[in-house]
Amino acid sequence: MNIILMGLPGAGKGTQASEIVKKFPIPHISTGDMFRKAIKDETDLGKEAKSYMDRGELVPDEVTVGIVKDRISEDDAKKGFLLDGFPRTIEQAEALSNIMKELDREIDAVINIEVPEEELMNRLTGRRICEKCGTTYHLVFNPPKVDGICDLDGGKLYQREDDNPETVANRLNVNVKQSKPILEFYDNENVLKNIDGSRDIKVVTKDVIDILEDLK
Repeated sequence: MNIILMGLPGAGKGTQASEIVKKFPIPHISTGDMFRKAIKDETDLGKEAKSYMDRGELVPDEVTVGIVKDRISEDDAKKGFLLDGFPRTIEQAEALSNIMKELDREIDAVINIEVPEEELMNRLTGRRICEKCGTTYHLVFNPPKVDGICDLDGGKLYQREDDNPETVANRLNVNVKQSKPILEFYDNENVLKNIDGSRDIKVVTKDVIDILEDLK
């Protein structure tokens, strides 16, 4: 089965991805992993991608799409894959559709984990980190015993700049605008499966696995 996993930052994609690959023998392929592998293997596209990255520039779509095609054509992905972080634009979604046709395959499901933005704000702005040892806490899900103090070494806890409410709100807004046309694209393809990700993790996982079991 060929799956795409979508969801806004903080929706729990990473957690669900790990559960999916435990249950099904398919590789979890993230954009970052693909780039690192292509660069490490020194493929032509990997070298080209690295040249852009070394200059601090965005890697063009044609290079990214080429790397994706190479990766999903590898032996371990021939029985299926879980794509995470791609496509990010409607152009990439259309290019992926063309790739799948070339490979005589199809996207079986796009799992979109939906969580209200207010809940995502709580999840993403609640992280605190110890300035001494780097231990991570969460004000709601994993709070320290004493507010603002690390349990392990008494270090002061701080909030990363990219976890502050203004930055998080902007990040979510950008992701909502970016993902909307992609979700519409896959909805028109009749492969979009929306999952309520605001519930208990185990309940969300059961829903995801049930959907994928039906595809077998």
